[in-house]
Amino acid sequence: MTTFEDILEEAGKFGRCQMRIVSIFCLVSVPFSFVYVGIVFQGFTPEHWCRDPGVIEIRERCGWSLQDAHRATVSLMNSSTGVTYSQCQKLDMDWNATGLTCDNPESELTQAQLSTLPMTGCTDGWEYDYEGRQSFVTEFDLVCADAWYVDMFQAALSVGFLVGSITIGYLADKYGRMKSFLMTNFFIGVTGILVATSPNYIALLVFRVLFGFGVKGGWMVGYVLITELVGVEYRRMVGVTYQLFFSLGILILPLLAYFIPNWRWLQVVFTIPYFCFLTYYWFIPESPRWLLSQNKRNEAMEITKAIAKENKKTLSKIIETLTDENTDSISTASFMDLFKTSKLRKFTFILSFNWFTSAVVYQGLIMRLGILGGNVYVDFLISGIVELPAAFLILLTIERIGRRLPFAAANIVAGAACLITAFIPDSMFWLKSAVACVGRLGITMAFEMVVFVNTELYPTIIRNLGVSVCSTLCDIGGIVAPFLLYRLAVIWLELPLIIFGINFAYSRTELFVLLGSPPNINNQPQDAGKLHSDSDHQTNFNITQR
Repeated sequence: MTTFEDILEEAGKFGRCQMRIVSIFCLVSVPFSFVYVGIVFQGFTPEHWCRDPGVIEIRERCGWSLQDAHRATVSLMNSSTGVTYSQCQKLDMDWNATGLTCDNPESELTQAQLSTLPMTGCTDGWEYDYEGRQSFVTEFDLVCADAWYVDMFQAALSVGFLVGSITIGYLADKYGRMKSFLMTNFFIGVTGILVATSPNYIALLVFRVLFGFGVKGGWMVGYVLITELVGVEYRRMVGVTYQLFFSLGILILPLLAYFIPNWRWLQVVFTIPYFCFLTYYWFIPESPRWLLSQNKRNEAMEITKAIAKENKKTLSKIIETLTDENTDSISTASFMDLFKTSKLRKFTFILSFNWFTSAVVYQGLIMRLGILGGNVYVDFLISGIVELPAAFLILLTIERIGRRLPFAAANIVAGAACLITAFIPDSMFWLKSAVACVGRLGITMAFEMVVFVNTELYPTIIRNLGVSVCSTLCDIGGIVAPFLLYRLAVIWLELPLIIFGINFAYSRTELFVLLGSPPNINNQPQDAGKLHSDSDHQTNFNITQR
């Protein structure tokens, strides 16, 4: 019987048709990056202080700027970033009784005098110095005691990712890749607009979960579809390219945020591409591999003939014997197979931990840019540029020296850079920034590599299940990351970096154990042909992936 892989030999494993489809589908990764780390701009927390009606009256009467009134009426206090103006308390006094004049506000009351006066909470709300930028933080006053609600905004997205990737993955297997992709994008478009029009924070959180439910699931369906349309030897290149467009989206995001300072309109811009992706109905075929798995042989043959025609290839009569090569194995995979032998248990636990740490550190390093106090647009753009070489380094190294050293080295670099950056003084700004950029490159490589290393270490019959289960830890990491970053940064700005570095140091040790066994034969993808007992130390590898 002839398999789809045999037919691709004639139809073209990566011809003009596949190039067109991959090029179009890679665009899906661009808005995914907007959604994934858009909190840096949508949830920007500007300098703020308590609103005081008495100060506002004096400021309006004297024509003071917001900054002049701030310096004259707000006391200094110690924080994790050093001495700064009080953000969560105001002076408990009647400003009309102080004798404060309009001539020289900075000389009227010294900081020594202000520090001795009684303080009270922000009973009248806050004032923000955001220079025309509006985030959901400033709109809903999510500062001071309510600052953790910002963490919830990002965690809600990851909750949606977690549930959606599993649910939509199941629907894609049951009803087809393209049907699921199109329905998901319509759902994303609707929920994305609902996020942009949320009347209050509770509604924002609910719609954010629903938005995340569709976004990652749709992205994963696209990843699966393009890898199923190309030959086995092109899957790795296609997958890395798909992720490369995510990094391109990181470069575009700060430009969008600079020209669109309102978080609601920025959300609309994030959502519009998903409506555009509905046009793929006329350009992208269903996966022939999926059609074969559903016994829809005639449809699979028609699509395969169309691929061959666009590639200017001619199919022989062997297409008449086309069959699905995985029919017998689909029903044999179960969750317990991931823990059936000592090797598989080791793979599952270590890979899951690496998904978790990669997500925590990657999101943490990006979101950290929003709290450093510099020019967030420039910092974000530079850090995005640093990501681009990651994909090329992966493609250049894995075929020459295997997976073990690049994967472990990326983790070592990321962990070491985090630890070193934490202890470089702020006065050495350029050195601190350079080391941080090296860490960003390392974590990007590690994150991109864990995706295909995960697929290569499991046997064919449980590969999809293994990736789905292990990658759920990525979404759990996304839930933890904002709380870990923002809450620890309140104690000490560099404390999250130390936690990131320790996690990756431990992850590095595990990777040497993980990738050191079983051996990587000729640097080719590992693919265990069957499940073995604990006593079976030599795993039988079937190098040909399906």
